[in-house]
Amino acid sequence: MQKGQIRVQTENIFPIIKKFLYSEHDIFIRELVSNAVDASQKLKTLSSIGEAKGDLGDLRIDVTIDKEKGTLTIADKGIGMTAEEVDKYLNQVAFSSAEEFLEKYKGQSEANIIGHFGLGFYSAFMVSDKVEVFTKSYKENSSAVRWECDGSPEFIIEETDKAERGTSIVMHLNEDSKEFLEPFKVKETLDKFCKFLPVPVFFEDKQLNNTSPAWTKKPSELTKEDYENFYKELYPFSETPLFWIHLNVDYPFNLTGILYFPKIKQSYEIQKDKIQLYSNQVFVTDEVKDIVPEFLMLLHGVIDSPDIPLNVSRSYLQGDPNVRKINAHITKKVADKLEEIFNKERNSFEEKWESLGLFVKYGMMTDDKFLEKASRFFVMQDVNGKFYTLDEYKLATETLQKNKEGKQVILYTTNPVQQDAYIQHALAKGFQVVKMETLVDAAFINNMEMKWADTIFTRVDADIADNLIDKSDTVESVLSKEDTEKLKKLFEQPQDNLHIQVEIKGLNETAPPVTATRPEQMRRMKDMAAIGGGMASFYAQMPDEVTLTVNGNHPVYKNILASPNEEQQEKLVQNLADLALLSQGLLTGKNLTRFINRSVALIEQH
Repeated sequence: MQKGQIRVQTENIFPIIKKFLYSEHDIFIRELVSNAVDASQKLKTLSSIGEAKGDLGDLRIDVTIDKEKGTLTIADKGIGMTAEEVDKYLNQVAFSSAEEFLEKYKGQSEANIIGHFGLGFYSAFMVSDKVEVFTKSYKENSSAVRWECDGSPEFIIEETDKAERGTSIVMHLNEDSKEFLEPFKVKETLDKFCKFLPVPVFFEDKQLNNTSPAWTKKPSELTKEDYENFYKELYPFSETPLFWIHLNVDYPFNLTGILYFPKIKQSYEIQKDKIQLYSNQVFVTDEVKDIVPEFLMLLHGVIDSPDIPLNVSRSYLQGDPNVRKINAHITKKVADKLEEIFNKERNSFEEKWESLGLFVKYGMMTDDKFLEKASRFFVMQDVNGKFYTLDEYKLATETLQKNKEGKQVILYTTNPVQQDAYIQHALAKGFQVVKMETLVDAAFINNMEMKWADTIFTRVDADIADNLIDKSDTVESVLSKEDTEKLKKLFEQPQDNLHIQVEIKGLNETAPPVTATRPEQMRRMKDMAAIGGGMASFYAQMPDEVTLTVNGNHPVYKNILASPNEEQQEKLVQNLADLALLSQGLLTGKNLTRFINRSVALIEQH
């Protein structure tokens, strides 16, 4: 038997490791099982080059609980260790690594991937009063060895009886960690960290992991069903995804993975943090913010890369050249895939646009390189269901929908039902109206107007006449100058919280008697004010600016102006004005109450 003291300057490093890693209490299972996988993989390698003799047997990892003894054991059948190797790796190398680790990353709470420092084994002391290691090397004529340590710098190494090659780590769990004597807790942790490890992991005589997950295979080896089945394995209760992108890069960095586009019918169904990051099939985290571009955080799936510096703080991660390259590569792959589907299966692409549009618009706003590519496959759906790319829309509207500065005007609706009267009026004039009705569209429109210098967006119920060169429905007015002035005065009755401007025009008889429109930019400010704070509150308090465009040629005014009862004239005109305001959602409070009372009174008179 050899007794000794671990050569370490820190008086007692175990409490520091425990405290440092306490935030992820179950991480020790990942670290120890990962070490067991490494030991198994190394044996395979040595066997393949002839250094390890004999039959490898059933390479597997077994996790077992002994409630009576209060122990949790993780055992492998890998390369094992000799007494000299135990002394070297457990008593010397790991502790020099421990000091380096603590010196470099003290105070950085995210530095939790301790395995990269050779510290994985010592995570066992997070949960143990005492740790025993039973090991036997693959080398011929090796004796089995037992190592024991109770969390102080003292250790014991002695020969022991162990028939099989490999290593068993026996943790005598401390009082705070008795939960790991419960099968459901151990299984839950194994499922979290070890679901796709390349060596079989057994618990309670059942294999828990898929050793060959889809992302480790070549795309040519996989069918559509394989990809969909793997998605179900990752997200058992989700709908079948729209499609997927298989990542497979070996230069200038290593990266594999599968990214899935989920179905999203409503913006509020968005779920972030659904991409899992692995390193050589070991689960690391589902916080992949710096590795995956922000707009693709809505995707689901798996990324596996041994080249991502996992043991450093996020601020360092952002600046790492490999991370930047991986981020740019993922963006390019996604853009290329979307363009490929658009070009080859446009109908299918358009059918999926309700879900896809969210990704594409978000990407166009936040990533200029993606914007450049996306302009080729970004589409807009008009109110009749037809889809246009930006270039197709410009071609279809270039003669009618230009403003005074020569900019292309994209007419849009945010609510086809509520804005139907305006839509029908626009369609009758030959305009093309597209739908912009998702939560992201308001920000998208503002953003694209800054990026597309030759294009502006105007909502269909805005002051279109100010933005479009359009005289198509203007004809000579049938009203005399005196009647025009009288009608204008009747319409200029004050309304609470509204700043109303009246214009009398000679329009076709079929045009509405009066239309309420608002300046596009002011309406946008008011809409933003409704959901924002700060400067937005200034706009929220301002009265709404409304233009009432009165069609002096509509037959209703001939009858109203012919009435000898001025009070009746005033009521009828106000009702027409209120109906126009109602269509814009601007008739509220006392204004709405007056409209209802006035309408009832007019009905009673007849």
